[in-house]
Amino acid sequence: MKVTDNKKVTELIVKIVNAANDKVTSVDVHRVIERRIRDKPPSYRTVRRILKALAEQGVITRTGKNRHTKYQRLAETPTQDAVDTVGIEIPVSAEGKGVQAYVRRPVHGREPVGYRPEFLEGYIPNHSCYLPDTIRRDLSLIGEIRKPAPTGSMYQPETVSRLLVDLSWASSRLEGNTYSRADTENLIEKGIYAEGKDKHEANMILNHKRAIEMLLENADSLDYNMYTFQGLHGLLSLNLMGDPADSGRLRQKIVEIGGSVYRPLGFPQQVEDYFRMFLDKAGDIEDPFEQSFFTMVHLPYLQPFTDVNKRTARLGANIPLIKNRLCPLSFIDVPDRDYIEGNLGVYELNDTSLLKDVYVWAYERSCRRYNQIRERDRAGDPDPFMFRYGGALSSVVGRIVKEQLEPTDECIAGLAQGQVPANDTRQFVDLVNAELRNLHMGHLIRNGISVDEFTAWKQGLKSFAKVQETAATVKPHDIYRELDLGPGDESVPPAAEAKSAVAGIIRQKHGR
Repeated sequence: MKVTDNKKVTELIVKIVNAANDKVTSVDVHRVIERRIRDKPPSYRTVRRILKALAEQGVITRTGKNRHTKYQRLAETPTQDAVDTVGIEIPVSAEGKGVQAYVRRPVHGREPVGYRPEFLEGYIPNHSCYLPDTIRRDLSLIGEIRKPAPTGSMYQPETVSRLLVDLSWASSRLEGNTYSRADTENLIEKGIYAEGKDKHEANMILNHKRAIEMLLENADSLDYNMYTFQGLHGLLSLNLMGDPADSGRLRQKIVEIGGSVYRPLGFPQQVEDYFRMFLDKAGDIEDPFEQSFFTMVHLPYLQPFTDVNKRTARLGANIPLIKNRLCPLSFIDVPDRDYIEGNLGVYELNDTSLLKDVYVWAYERSCRRYNQIRERDRAGDPDPFMFRYGGALSSVVGRIVKEQLEPTDECIAGLAQGQVPANDTRQFVDLVNAELRNLHMGHLIRNGISVDEFTAWKQGLKSFAKVQETAATVKPHDIYRELDLGPGDESVPPAAEAKSAVAGIIRQKHGR
């Protein structure tokens, strides 16, 4: 086998170990490689030798001896896009630095610990707090979104499209996914899979997209309950679990945390009991930022699912932000090491200091990113939707004014047929209404409208409003007195003609 072939095999082995939900043996790895490399796969002896070398180099971890040797990913998994966060330094508090100093010790220099129930039990919603009042007030100020969103949406369309890419990519990257942001954007927006990448990585990203869409579409009905969080896990873990039955189901087995001395609860009934306690306490928290951070702390600590716990926590932490229409938390640019060490501080010390530093920095970063969108909107930069349908907008506005039409939603939708797809009609109607509300002399030329046409249309709208106001005061007897019922005051024409006559009299009465 050539050296270049060995390099490819080594890269594949690292991917297989990093993607595994649990520890794997050299036999497990070799079987996967045989399925992936049909033409001249490496021998079992070669795979075992590479695994041993990777463990010695610190790329993966090894436990056990001889036939009981198993391999597992590190708590920190290097990624292709790690370079994107090189040079980014999160301001760390003195307490956070203490956590860093501890978790950076070798594993054998840290004291093994198990799940401490008192960490969750001792938290009293709206009395205990992980985020001080000053921090929560500051986050509330920078996270406020003042610009109204389109009907039926929590955010502006550009914010939604950016969030789908940002959060899907950033959250997946923190799990070792090697897709770049550009790859992620192509996958989500165009359905283009990156060449040379594992299909599992694309699956992870698309699962994020579907889960985020679910959160946005059901924001009003989401709550801290089993249905929401098991459903969220079910979306994020689809086709990624060793046992498909574990997707969306509370774990029934013991799990370990790679690179940590922390051992989560092992009994399924205890896992369920404390998961329900977590949901109850989280649901009672009134402040959305405290609720969000509480989710980041306690869901991964409990490890209620066999895998995909941190992903579930990252998206779950967005639920209170989305429900309160605050800027979402995308985790964009968050350095892997700081995030991982923050979680290790919670696992091994029940100390939230470092994770809090990461959370606050990450939220401020997200707000700056999405505030740029809002600033561009205020500055008048091109709106992608208006850019796409600018011609249709001018055409419809021009026809409404020239033909003296009443701009009802039904009228606008009818005029848009053939120019705007059905799925964009609702937003287009809002766009036309906004243009008509702001229509003035400076907008006439771009819509092909003359001054006389605009004046006549405005006058027509005023007359219509007056007619509507008058019609509201007309009583049935007033209309009856206008009817010529013929001899004997009997209605001679058939009902259809009578209705037409009534309509004619109304139009005549109001000069229409």
